[in-house]
Order: sequence, then C-alpha cells, then structure tokens
Amino acid sequence: MATATAELTGEYTIDTAHSRVGFVARHAMVTKVRGAFNEWEGSAHIDGENPANSSARVTIQAKSIDTRNSQRDDHLRSNDFLDMNEHPEITFTSTAVEQIGDSTFRMLGDLTVRGVTRPVSITFEYVGTAVDPYGNRRVGLEGTAVINRKDFGVTWNAALEGGGVLVSEKITLEIEVSAIRNA
Repeated sequence: MATATAELTGEYTIDTAHSRVGFVARHAMVTKVRGAFNEWEGSAHIDGENPANSSARVTIQAKSIDTRNSQRDDHLRSNDFLDMNEHPEITFTSTAVEQIGDSTFRMLGDLTVRGVTRPVSITFEYVGTAVDPYGNRRVGLEGTAVINRKDFGVTWNAALEGGGVLVSEKITLEIEVSAIRNA
C-alpha cells in the first residue's frame, strides 16, 4: 500500500461490530432498498510492502439478512432468493489483490451464493490505520462491487404493469471493514 508501510503487515480479524456487509437493490424501478447481513465473520492477511500477497475470507450467515422489513426479509431468506435452508452460508475467498491507485485496491475473489460460485471484483479504498484505546491496531477499508443476482441462481422477479420488474438484477455490495491485527 503506497500510503501504508511494512508495519501494517500481519494477520487480521474483521471486527464485525464496527464493520458492515450491505447491499442495494432497485425496487419497482423507482427506489432503492438497502440491507445488510448482521451475522458474519472474516479474516485477512495484509502485506504492507507487497499488496499482491494480501488475502481475505468472509463467511456470512444468510439468515441474518436485514432490510428493516420482516416480511421482505422472510421472502429474501426463502427459496425465491437466498434459499437459506439449503444454503445457510454466503462465502467470499479472495484470489488476487492488485493496487490500482495510491490508496485504492482491487480484490478479485470467488463469491458463493446459493451454492453457485462466481468470480467478483471488489474495489477497496484504504481509509487508514489507528491504534484504538485498547491498544489494538486497526485498519479501515471501504469497498463496493456490482453483481448480477441471476449469475448466482437468484432469479425470482415480478413484472410491473407499466413495464420493468419489481427487483433489479444488479445488486451493489457495500463493504466497510475495521480489521484488528491479531496479537
């Protein structure tokens, strides 16, 4: 990381209490619905001198989807969308990291949803590092990726009377990470 130094190198655990894995989808072609997953865990290896040697892994509990509407959340957990009974976990495992700007990185990896694995590219911005009041070294990253839910077998939809569909195929993933270096 151009703005980082070798001191960032290490193994990290994502602090999920201070991080977020969210998403945005268009609803009825006119508005956005935002949601997040409340139960997940992740880890990363950061190589401050050679970002290409960095890696990450995240496991999300599909049942923890939260759009602030219980009826919608139940539908998203069903076979129409995430099929959480058959596929309780959503996973991401990085396959490559490349630096594309002073503090910008592209992480390539395999995302598995509903048992379907597809490559995805997440663009991350390195936000900074700090030592918290408990002596933990934290690294902050913010990332986004756009995926097509149909690529993962999430095909349910409803046609609208005036044309278009109820739920967009394109989903924007929003990732905010505070990771703590392991002792």
